[in-house]
Amino acid sequence: MWGAASSAYQIEGYSRSDGGGESVWDAFCRKKGAIANGESGAVACDAYHRFEEDLDILTQLGVRHYRFSTSWARVDPLGDGTWNPAGLAYYDRVVDACLERGITPWVTLYHWELPQAAEERGGWLAPETAQAFARFAGTMAGRFNGRVKHYFTLNEAQIVLKLGYAQGVHAPGKQYEPPQLARCWKHLLMAHGLATRAVRQAAPGAQVGIASTGRLCYPHTPADRAASAKAAFAMPDEDWMFTHSCVLDPVCLGGISPEGPQLAGLVREVTAQEWEVIHAVPDMIGVNSYNGSEVAAGADGAPVYLPRYPGFPRTALKWPITPEIMEYGYEDLYERYRLPLYVTECGLSCNDRIFLDGKVHDPDRIDFLTRYLSALGRGAEKADIRGFFHWSLTDNFEWHSGYGERFGLVYVDYPSQRRVLKDSARWYAGVVRANGLEER
Repeated sequence: MWGAASSAYQIEGYSRSDGGGESVWDAFCRKKGAIANGESGAVACDAYHRFEEDLDILTQLGVRHYRFSTSWARVDPLGDGTWNPAGLAYYDRVVDACLERGITPWVTLYHWELPQAAEERGGWLAPETAQAFARFAGTMAGRFNGRVKHYFTLNEAQIVLKLGYAQGVHAPGKQYEPPQLARCWKHLLMAHGLATRAVRQAAPGAQVGIASTGRLCYPHTPADRAASAKAAFAMPDEDWMFTHSCVLDPVCLGGISPEGPQLAGLVREVTAQEWEVIHAVPDMIGVNSYNGSEVAAGADGAPVYLPRYPGFPRTALKWPITPEIMEYGYEDLYERYRLPLYVTECGLSCNDRIFLDGKVHDPDRIDFLTRYLSALGRGAEKADIRGFFHWSLTDNFEWHSGYGERFGLVYVDYPSQRRVLKDSARWYAGVVRANGLEER
């Protein structure tokens, strides 16, 4: 299954149009110094008006699966269940336009867009937010019943928690202490559990998953394999939030095993009833995969994270390039959870531009994807990997980096909103036609 991905705030723009509400990102973008160059998603890629043009590009490329998110605030402006008919109608049009083109819609219900009104009532500190999200999820699934058959409840709860509520570099820009962070973590996971049940009730037969991110590891040598697998799921106090296990263990296994005393103490405050709500095993796991850590075994067999050598290959965003995670990371995840895996995000930022010939040449992206997909092919020999969504379809608003980073297969000239297919888009179309790389 080959697709491309996007998210509402990053592409749609015009969040307040036609009765839509304000999200935490609308408010955060007004904060001085929060976003590079003082930019915002007010217009973004104007997908609110141009989504059909983008879907036509998918059709042109032969890409038949599209992962996109719904803006909770556009549909439920105050987060209180007072629905905005125009917001619902907008997503009806997006879904119908996908189906008319033979594109399967994969809907992410929460890609970081909490209604600002809900944040002001306590946000993820409040258990009522989890209940409100379940109401939103059930409403959307009921609305789309029979048309949408694949949902992800939360996208990267780890990033919401770490960057939004611990470090404050993402919306809503909080810097909470550990006890408050633990409450947010618990309510995010309860939101998944309640929403999963609401979607399954409203749309029987639909598949429901969760999109996770976190540390992925690969061994320095074959002898280090056990150490890298252990490191992948370690949960020390100092770095428990950026782990797959902090989300997937509770959701899939019904609990977690923290290594530090601080987190262990906080976890003991989760009641048996709350664990039962959280433990809503998904039908599939989405994995957002960009880079990872090289691990060796120490003298006692304990994992040792290896430093990157000078000049280690990096993307334009200075993220390291580590294709090995697509082999070893996915094997680790499958061994632990035994659920179907989808690559819900994978890609890189490049310093793309329109060349003198009017085209966008991005050999870095093609090289990156060739390396990552080759490794994914090896991973698929060991794990049940069912699909790949390139991040992203178009260039877009890249959160606190503003418009300075370009991840898309399609170049967006923001002043004119003109779309230009990059070389990688045509290359990816060939991968889709061939159902993978012709050679690994």
